[in-house]
Amino acid sequence: MKVLIIPDGFKDSLSAAQVAAAIKTGIQDVNPDTQLFEMLASDGGDGFLNVISHYKPDLNSISCQTTDPLGRDLIAYYLYDMKEQAAYVELAGASGIELLTQEERRVMETSTLGTGTVIKNALHQGVKHIYLGLGGSATNEAGMGIAHALGYRFLDVYDNELKPCGGSLNLVAKIIKPKKNLLESVQLTAVNDVQNPLYGPEGAAYTYAKQKGASPLQIQVLDSGLRHLDQQVAKFFGISFGEFPGTGAAGGTAYGLKAFLNAEFKQGTPFMLQLSGFHEILEEHNVDVIITGEGRIDNQTRHGKLVSGVVAAAKSFKVPVYAICGRNFLSEEEYSDLGLAGVEELYRPDQPEGYSFTHAPELVQQRAAEIINSL
Repeated sequence: MKVLIIPDGFKDSLSAAQVAAAIKTGIQDVNPDTQLFEMLASDGGDGFLNVISHYKPDLNSISCQTTDPLGRDLIAYYLYDMKEQAAYVELAGASGIELLTQEERRVMETSTLGTGTVIKNALHQGVKHIYLGLGGSATNEAGMGIAHALGYRFLDVYDNELKPCGGSLNLVAKIIKPKKNLLESVQLTAVNDVQNPLYGPEGAAYTYAKQKGASPLQIQVLDSGLRHLDQQVAKFFGISFGEFPGTGAAGGTAYGLKAFLNAEFKQGTPFMLQLSGFHEILEEHNVDVIITGEGRIDNQTRHGKLVSGVVAAAKSFKVPVYAICGRNFLSEEEYSDLGLAGVEELYRPDQPEGYSFTHAPELVQQRAAEIINSL
Protein backbone atom coordinates (compact mmCIF):
# COMPACT_ATOMS: atom_id res chain seq x y z
CA MET A 1 0.00 0.00 0.00
CA LYS A 2 1.15 3.53 -0.79
CA VAL A 3 -0.01 6.37 1.45
CA LEU A 4 0.54 10.11 1.04
CA ILE A 5 0.53 12.07 4.32
CA ILE A 6 -0.23 15.79 4.01
CA PRO A 7 -1.88 17.38 7.09
CA ASP A 8 -2.13 20.95 8.31
CA GLY A 9 -1.27 21.80 11.92
CA PHE A 10 -3.70 21.48 14.81
CA LYS A 11 -4.04 24.96 16.29
CA ASP A 12 -2.90 25.26 19.94
CA SER A 13 -1.71 21.64 19.83
CA LEU A 14 0.54 20.24 17.06
CA SER A 15 2.44 21.66 14.10
CA ALA A 16 1.90 20.16 10.65
CA ALA A 17 5.25 18.35 10.94
CA GLN A 18 4.23 16.85 14.30
CA VAL A 19 0.88 15.70 12.94
CA ALA A 20 2.59 14.11 9.93
CA ALA A 21 5.12 12.33 12.16
CA ALA A 22 2.34 10.93 14.37
CA ILE A 23 0.34 9.70 11.36
CA LYS A 24 3.48 8.04 10.01
CA THR A 25 4.13 6.26 13.31
CA GLY A 26 0.52 5.10 13.55
CA ILE A 27 0.61 3.61 10.05
CA GLN A 28 3.95 1.88 10.58
CA ASP A 29 2.72 0.36 13.86
CA VAL A 30 0.02 -1.61 12.06
CA ASN A 31 1.56 -2.01 8.61
CA PRO A 32 5.37 -1.61 8.51
CA ASP A 33 5.46 -2.43 4.80
CA THR A 34 3.40 0.59 3.80
CA GLN A 35 5.24 2.92 1.42
CA LEU A 36 4.86 6.42 2.82
CA PHE A 37 5.16 9.81 1.13
CA GLU A 38 5.24 12.65 3.65
CA MET A 39 4.62 16.30 2.79
CA LEU A 40 4.60 19.52 4.73
CA ALA A 41 1.73 21.79 3.77
CA SER A 42 -0.08 24.96 4.74
CA ASP A 43 -3.06 26.81 3.32
CA GLY A 44 -1.15 30.05 3.88
CA GLY A 45 -1.78 30.22 7.62
CA ASP A 46 0.31 28.99 10.54
CA GLY A 47 3.44 27.21 9.36
CA PHE A 48 3.59 29.00 6.00
CA LEU A 49 7.28 29.88 6.38
CA ASN A 50 8.17 26.42 7.67
CA VAL A 51 6.77 24.90 4.49
CA ILE A 52 8.47 27.48 2.25
CA SER A 53 11.86 26.91 3.92
CA HIS A 54 11.40 23.13 3.69
CA TYR A 55 11.06 23.25 -0.09
CA LYS A 56 13.32 26.29 -0.60
CA PRO A 57 16.14 25.64 1.90
CA ASP A 58 18.52 28.18 0.36
CA LEU A 59 16.46 31.25 1.25
CA ASN A 60 17.86 33.73 3.76
CA SER A 61 16.03 34.11 7.08
CA ILE A 62 15.90 37.77 8.12
CA SER A 63 14.87 38.85 11.61
CA CYS A 64 13.43 42.25 12.40
CA GLN A 65 12.13 44.19 15.37
CA THR A 66 8.36 44.58 15.29
CA THR A 67 5.28 44.32 17.54
CA ASP A 68 2.75 41.63 18.41
CA PRO A 69 -1.04 42.01 17.98
CA LEU A 70 -1.28 44.06 21.18
CA GLY A 71 1.66 46.33 20.34
CA ARG A 72 4.34 44.68 22.48
CA ASP A 73 7.91 44.38 21.21
CA LEU A 74 8.59 41.22 19.25
CA ILE A 75 11.25 39.75 16.96
CA ALA A 76 9.75 38.22 13.82
CA TYR A 77 11.37 36.87 10.68
CA TYR A 78 10.71 36.47 7.00
CA LEU A 79 12.41 34.62 4.15
CA TYR A 80 14.30 36.40 1.39
CA ASP A 81 15.03 34.96 -2.03
CA MET A 82 17.92 37.07 -3.33
CA LYS A 83 17.87 35.50 -6.79
CA GLU A 84 14.16 36.17 -7.36
CA GLN A 85 14.13 39.36 -5.24
CA ALA A 86 11.14 37.92 -3.41
CA ALA A 87 10.19 37.87 0.27
CA TYR A 88 7.91 35.41 2.06
CA VAL A 89 6.10 36.77 5.12
CA GLU A 90 3.76 34.97 7.51
CA LEU A 91 0.96 37.05 9.01
CA ALA A 92 0.81 34.79 12.07
CA GLY A 93 4.47 35.57 12.83
CA ALA A 94 3.67 39.06 14.13
CA SER A 95 -0.14 39.17 14.19
CA GLY A 96 -0.98 35.58 15.12
CA ILE A 97 -3.49 34.38 17.67
CA GLU A 98 -0.95 31.95 19.09
CA LEU A 99 1.14 34.92 20.26
CA LEU A 100 -1.60 35.64 22.81
CA THR A 101 -2.97 33.80 25.81
CA GLN A 102 -6.70 33.11 25.96
CA GLU A 103 -7.14 36.13 28.26
CA GLU A 104 -5.23 38.38 25.84
CA ARG A 105 -7.44 37.60 22.86
CA ARG A 106 -9.10 41.02 22.76
CA VAL A 107 -10.12 41.32 19.13
CA MET A 108 -11.34 44.92 19.46
CA GLU A 109 -7.77 45.94 20.35
CA THR A 110 -5.55 43.70 18.23
CA SER A 111 -3.81 44.95 15.10
CA THR A 112 -1.83 43.77 12.06
CA LEU A 113 0.56 46.72 12.49
CA GLY A 114 3.43 44.35 13.37
CA THR A 115 3.05 42.49 10.08
CA GLY A 116 3.12 45.82 8.26
CA THR A 117 6.43 46.58 9.97
CA VAL A 118 7.83 43.25 8.73
CA ILE A 119 6.67 44.04 5.17
CA LYS A 120 8.29 47.48 5.40
CA ASN A 121 11.56 45.85 6.49
CA ALA A 122 11.40 43.51 3.49
CA LEU A 123 10.88 46.50 1.18
CA HIS A 124 14.17 47.94 2.43
CA GLN A 125 15.86 44.82 1.04
CA GLY A 126 14.81 45.90 -2.44
CA VAL A 127 12.31 43.10 -3.03
CA LYS A 128 10.15 43.11 -6.13
CA HIS A 129 7.60 40.55 -4.95
CA ILE A 130 6.18 39.82 -1.50
CA TYR A 131 4.18 36.68 -0.73
CA LEU A 132 2.13 37.12 2.44
CA GLY A 133 0.71 33.95 3.96
CA LEU A 134 -2.61 34.75 5.62
CA GLY A 135 -4.30 32.82 8.42
CA GLY A 136 -3.99 32.28 12.13
CA SER A 137 -4.53 35.97 12.86
CA ALA A 138 -5.62 37.47 16.18
CA THR A 139 -7.21 40.41 14.40
CA ASN A 140 -10.43 41.65 12.82
CA GLU A 141 -9.46 45.10 11.53
CA ALA A 142 -9.42 44.61 7.74
CA GLY A 143 -5.67 45.10 7.46
CA MET A 144 -5.73 48.68 8.78
CA GLY A 145 -2.54 47.97 10.74
CA ILE A 146 -0.57 46.88 7.67
CA ALA A 147 -1.89 49.88 5.73
CA HIS A 148 -0.92 52.19 8.61
CA ALA A 149 2.64 50.82 8.68
CA LEU A 150 2.92 51.60 4.96
CA GLY A 151 1.72 55.18 5.29
CA TYR A 152 -2.09 55.20 5.33
CA ARG A 153 -3.88 57.17 8.03
CA PHE A 154 -7.43 56.63 9.28
CA LEU A 155 -9.18 59.62 10.90
CA ASP A 156 -12.40 60.10 12.84
CA VAL A 157 -14.96 62.90 12.30
CA TYR A 158 -12.77 65.27 14.34
CA ASP A 159 -9.67 64.48 12.23
CA ASN A 160 -8.12 62.58 15.09
CA GLU A 161 -5.87 59.73 13.99
CA LEU A 162 -7.35 56.34 14.83
CA LYS A 163 -5.47 53.36 16.18
CA PRO A 164 -5.61 50.62 13.51
CA CYS A 165 -7.68 48.02 15.35
CA GLY A 166 -11.11 46.41 15.30
CA GLY A 167 -12.54 48.94 17.71
CA SER A 168 -11.80 51.75 15.25
CA LEU A 169 -13.62 50.34 12.21
CA ASN A 170 -16.94 52.12 12.85
CA LEU A 171 -15.15 55.43 13.58
CA VAL A 172 -13.37 55.85 10.25
CA ALA A 173 -14.54 59.09 8.62
CA LYS A 174 -11.54 59.87 6.42
CA ILE A 175 -8.79 57.80 4.82
CA ILE A 176 -5.56 59.50 3.78
CA LYS A 177 -3.24 57.84 1.29
CA PRO A 178 0.52 57.87 1.90
CA LYS A 179 2.49 60.62 0.16
CA LYS A 180 4.79 57.96 -1.27
CA ASN A 181 3.59 54.55 -2.43
CA LEU A 182 6.17 52.16 -1.01
CA LEU A 183 4.76 49.32 -3.13
CA GLU A 184 4.80 51.24 -6.41
CA SER A 185 7.12 48.75 -8.15
CA VAL A 186 6.43 45.77 -5.90
CA GLN A 187 3.90 42.97 -6.44
CA LEU A 188 2.11 41.90 -3.26
CA THR A 189 0.49 38.47 -3.32
CA ALA A 190 -1.85 37.31 -0.54
CA VAL A 191 -1.58 33.53 -0.23
CA ASN A 192 -4.80 32.25 1.21
CA ASP A 193 -7.50 29.63 0.62
CA VAL A 194 -10.40 31.21 2.51
CA GLN A 195 -13.25 32.33 0.24
CA ASN A 196 -15.35 34.28 2.76
CA PRO A 197 -16.44 37.83 1.88
CA LEU A 198 -15.53 40.73 4.16
CA TYR A 199 -18.86 41.06 5.96
CA GLY A 200 -22.24 39.38 6.37
CA PRO A 201 -23.27 35.99 7.81
CA GLU A 202 -20.23 34.29 6.25
CA GLY A 203 -17.91 37.27 6.61
CA ALA A 204 -14.82 37.73 8.74
CA ALA A 205 -16.54 38.68 12.00
CA TYR A 206 -19.34 36.11 12.07
CA THR A 207 -17.09 33.29 10.91
CA TYR A 208 -13.83 33.88 12.79
CA ALA A 209 -14.08 36.57 15.48
CA LYS A 210 -15.46 34.31 18.21
CA GLN A 211 -12.26 32.25 18.32
CA LYS A 212 -10.35 35.53 18.63
CA GLY A 213 -12.18 36.43 21.82
CA ALA A 214 -15.19 38.37 20.51
CA SER A 215 -18.51 38.31 22.36
CA PRO A 216 -21.78 38.01 20.36
CA LEU A 217 -22.29 41.79 20.67
CA GLN A 218 -18.70 42.50 19.57
CA ILE A 219 -19.17 40.26 16.54
CA GLN A 220 -22.15 42.42 15.48
CA VAL A 221 -20.13 45.60 16.04
CA LEU A 222 -17.16 44.26 14.09
CA ASP A 223 -19.33 43.18 11.17
CA SER A 224 -20.94 46.62 11.13
CA GLY A 225 -17.46 48.16 11.23
CA LEU A 226 -16.25 46.11 8.29
CA ARG A 227 -19.28 47.23 6.26
CA HIS A 228 -18.60 50.83 7.30
CA LEU A 229 -14.93 50.66 6.26
CA ASP A 230 -15.90 49.30 2.85
CA GLN A 231 -18.33 52.21 2.45
CA GLN A 232 -15.59 54.68 3.33
CA VAL A 233 -13.19 53.06 0.86
CA ALA A 234 -15.88 53.37 -1.83
CA LYS A 235 -16.42 57.01 -0.88
CA PHE A 236 -12.77 58.04 -1.00
CA PHE A 237 -11.32 55.71 -3.63
CA GLY A 238 -14.31 54.65 -5.72
CA ILE A 239 -13.73 50.92 -5.21
CA SER A 240 -15.56 48.26 -3.22
CA PHE A 241 -14.33 44.75 -2.48
CA GLY A 242 -16.54 43.90 0.50
CA GLU A 243 -18.36 41.08 -1.27
CA PHE A 244 -15.31 39.87 -3.18
CA PRO A 245 -14.55 36.20 -2.34
CA GLY A 246 -11.56 35.85 -0.01
CA THR A 247 -11.56 39.39 1.39
CA GLY A 248 -12.76 38.06 4.76
CA ALA A 249 -9.53 36.12 5.28
CA ALA A 250 -7.53 36.83 8.44
CA GLY A 251 -10.10 39.14 9.95
CA GLY A 252 -10.50 41.01 6.68
CA THR A 253 -6.75 41.54 6.24
CA ALA A 254 -7.10 40.27 2.68
CA TYR A 255 -9.58 43.08 2.04
CA GLY A 256 -7.13 45.71 3.23
CA LEU A 257 -4.33 44.25 1.16
CA LYS A 258 -6.50 44.47 -1.96
CA ALA A 259 -8.18 47.81 -1.29
CA PHE A 260 -5.14 49.73 0.01
CA LEU A 261 -2.15 47.88 -1.48
CA ASN A 262 -3.51 46.44 -4.74
CA ALA A 263 -2.66 42.87 -3.75
CA GLU A 264 -3.45 39.89 -5.92
CA PHE A 265 -4.92 36.74 -4.36
CA LYS A 266 -3.39 33.34 -4.85
CA GLN A 267 -5.01 30.19 -3.47
CA GLY A 268 -2.77 28.78 -0.76
CA THR A 269 -3.27 25.05 -1.18
CA PRO A 270 -2.63 24.92 -4.95
CA PHE A 271 0.39 27.19 -4.36
CA MET A 272 1.78 24.79 -1.76
CA LEU A 273 0.91 21.63 -3.66
CA GLN A 274 2.77 22.89 -6.70
CA LEU A 275 5.76 23.81 -4.53
CA SER A 276 5.83 20.37 -2.87
CA GLY A 277 5.42 18.25 -5.99
CA PHE A 278 2.08 16.81 -4.87
CA HIS A 279 0.79 16.11 -8.36
CA GLU A 280 4.06 14.51 -9.46
CA ILE A 281 3.93 12.04 -6.59
CA LEU A 282 0.37 11.03 -7.43
CA GLU A 283 1.23 10.64 -11.10
CA GLU A 284 4.47 8.69 -10.62
CA HIS A 285 3.74 6.44 -7.64
CA ASN A 286 0.08 5.33 -7.95
CA VAL A 287 -0.77 6.38 -4.40
CA ASP A 288 -3.61 4.35 -2.87
CA VAL A 289 -4.70 6.64 -0.03
CA ILE A 290 -4.16 10.20 1.13
CA ILE A 291 -4.39 11.13 4.82
CA THR A 292 -4.75 14.81 5.60
CA GLY A 293 -6.09 16.70 8.61
CA GLU A 294 -6.54 19.89 10.61
CA GLY A 295 -7.61 20.93 14.09
CA ARG A 296 -11.31 21.33 13.27
CA ILE A 297 -13.40 20.08 10.41
CA ASP A 298 -16.52 22.20 10.19
CA ASN A 299 -18.30 24.59 7.85
CA GLN A 300 -15.13 26.70 7.61
CA THR A 301 -13.41 23.73 5.97
CA ARG A 302 -15.68 24.22 2.98
CA HIS A 303 -14.40 27.78 2.51
CA GLY A 304 -10.97 26.73 1.27
CA LYS A 305 -8.98 25.19 4.11
CA LEU A 306 -6.14 22.78 3.31
CA VAL A 307 -8.35 19.70 3.64
CA SER A 308 -10.79 20.86 0.96
CA GLY A 309 -7.88 21.88 -1.26
CA VAL A 310 -6.28 18.45 -0.99
CA VAL A 311 -9.60 16.77 -1.76
CA ALA A 312 -10.05 18.94 -4.85
CA ALA A 313 -6.52 18.24 -6.09
CA ALA A 314 -6.85 14.47 -5.51
CA LYS A 315 -10.20 14.20 -7.26
CA SER A 316 -8.79 13.90 -10.78
CA PHE A 317 -6.51 11.07 -9.61
CA LYS A 318 -9.44 9.22 -7.99
CA VAL A 319 -7.46 8.70 -4.78
CA PRO A 320 -9.57 8.48 -1.59
CA VAL A 321 -8.81 11.12 1.03
CA TYR A 322 -9.20 10.52 4.77
CA ALA A 323 -8.90 13.22 7.42
CA ILE A 324 -7.83 13.23 11.06
CA CYS A 325 -8.94 16.17 13.19
CA GLY A 326 -9.24 17.32 16.76
CA ARG A 327 -12.98 17.88 16.43
CA ASN A 328 -15.37 17.06 13.60
CA PHE A 329 -18.55 19.13 13.36
CA LEU A 330 -19.79 17.74 10.04
CA SER A 331 -22.16 14.82 9.60
CA GLU A 332 -21.10 11.85 7.51
CA GLU A 333 -23.25 13.17 4.66
CA GLU A 334 -21.66 16.62 4.91
CA TYR A 335 -18.06 15.45 4.87
CA SER A 336 -18.87 12.99 2.08
CA ASP A 337 -20.27 15.89 0.06
CA LEU A 338 -16.97 17.66 0.71
CA GLY A 339 -15.23 14.67 -0.90
CA LEU A 340 -13.76 12.95 2.14
CA ALA A 341 -13.83 9.16 2.30
CA GLY A 342 -13.78 9.26 6.09
CA VAL A 343 -13.02 11.41 9.13
CA GLU A 344 -11.45 10.37 12.44
CA GLU A 345 -11.54 12.85 15.31
CA LEU A 346 -9.34 12.80 18.40
CA TYR A 347 -12.13 13.88 20.74
CA ARG A 348 -14.27 11.33 22.57
CA PRO A 349 -17.15 12.32 24.92
CA ASP A 350 -15.86 10.08 27.71
CA GLN A 351 -12.42 11.70 27.79
CA PRO A 352 -11.42 14.16 30.55
CA GLU A 353 -11.59 17.82 29.52
CA GLY A 354 -8.58 18.79 27.39
CA TYR A 355 -7.45 15.19 26.93
CA SER A 356 -7.35 15.41 23.13
CA PHE A 357 -4.96 18.37 23.43
CA THR A 358 -2.61 16.91 26.03
CA HIS A 359 -2.52 13.47 24.35
CA ALA A 360 -2.72 14.62 20.73
CA PRO A 361 0.36 12.78 19.33
CA GLU A 362 -0.68 9.33 20.55
CA LEU A 363 -4.33 9.94 19.58
CA VAL A 364 -3.30 10.92 16.04
CA GLN A 365 -1.26 7.71 15.88
CA GLN A 366 -4.29 5.67 16.98
CA ARG A 367 -6.62 7.32 14.46
CA ALA A 368 -4.13 6.79 11.64
CA ALA A 369 -3.87 3.11 12.58
CA GLU A 370 -7.66 2.84 12.60
CA ILE A 371 -7.87 4.29 9.08
CA ILE A 372 -5.31 1.79 7.74
CA ASN A 373 -7.01 -1.12 9.50
CA SER A 374 -10.34 -0.14 7.94
CA LEU A 375 -9.03 -0.33 4.37
